[in-house]
Amino acid sequence: MAEQVTSVQDVFDRHIPSKFQAKPDVLGKINAIYQFNISGPGGGSWSVDCTAPGGKISAGSTTNAKCTVAATDTDFLNIVNGKLNPQMAFMSGKLKIQGDMGLAMKLQQILI
Repeated sequence: MAEQVTSVQDVFDRHIPSKFQAKPDVLGKINAIYQFNISGPGGGSWSVDCTAPGGKISAGSTTNAKCTVAATDTDFLNIVNGKLNPQMAFMSGKLKIQGDMGLAMKLQQILI
């Protein structure tokens, strides 16, 4: 199993960039911008641009996102660490998606 992430910041600083490096072809398949709004004491807002060469992650919000993901910091970390099934989290309201649901499904390739 992959190394466990311990903070939301770690997901955006190390985890997702390492996925981009390990699977560069995924960026071309996704080819969209995501907005992540993570609530809770360890949360924040980040945009993940899969249209930029090599992928680009920025703190803060973007207006160009085709898919927005919202969750609490605890639920988000549980999803990334494989402790919470993303579909179950969505069905139970722990994971909220706005925008393109097809893009939301592709997120597993860079998050998990």
